[in-house]
Amino acid sequence: MPWYEESFGEDYLLVYKHRSRRRADREIEAVVRWLQLKQGTSLLDLCCGTGRHSIPLHRHGFCVTGVDLSPVLLQVAEEEAEGLDISFHQGDMRDLPFQDNQFDGLVNLFTSFGYFADDRENERVLREIARVVKPGGRFVIDYLNHAVVKEGLVPQSERMEEEVVIREKRWTEEGFVKKEIEVEDNEGKRRYLERVKLYTREQMETMMTAAGLVIEKVKGDFDSSDYAEATSPRMIFTGSVKG
Repeated sequence: MPWYEESFGEDYLLVYKHRSRRRADREIEAVVRWLQLKQGTSLLDLCCGTGRHSIPLHRHGFCVTGVDLSPVLLQVAEEEAEGLDISFHQGDMRDLPFQDNQFDGLVNLFTSFGYFADDRENERVLREIARVVKPGGRFVIDYLNHAVVKEGLVPQSERMEEEVVIREKRWTEEGFVKKEIEVEDNEGKRRYLERVKLYTREQMETMMTAAGLVIEKVKGDFDSSDYAEATSPRMIFTGSVKG
């Protein structure tokens, strides 16, 4: 089973419990400025997870659709968004269950890119983004900064969450950043492996341009700082779909 089908289950909710909705609200303030879209326009949250970003996007006045592969995370999203007009769908980012030119804009946040070992599969994701967003439609793709990740990687850590021990090992290998997660509770130990392809800015720009995405700016964080390879924690691409 691919790692991304195994990892995003019940244990994921505990491991990433510290990723707060308050933090997501602050991130969306920046995303809304970058999108430059009018209220009421249609927006796809690609790899929406538990809806941390879908919900504040909705509250900013967008018509939001969320898509994710994990039924566990989507169930949480549905519960959290109860009473809100947000549509959630299960789907693979390489083959999105939507029509051509269906959305006015798209966001892909929290390093939900680079999951596949084969570059061609990651390129498929970018082509799907270009397919489902209207020509001239806006996008924000939030990806890690490979240089800072390599420099600041914490090799090992251990913590407690709700009487559950979470041990994490992190390393880079053959062009990937990898994380092994061990979760231990009274039911025993469970292990998961996360793996994200490390792309440089130049590599990302080459792939995105080939897919039909026009990059306008590259930000280094959600405070709107310009991207700097040596220091930026993130590599956030903003732009539009080629007309």
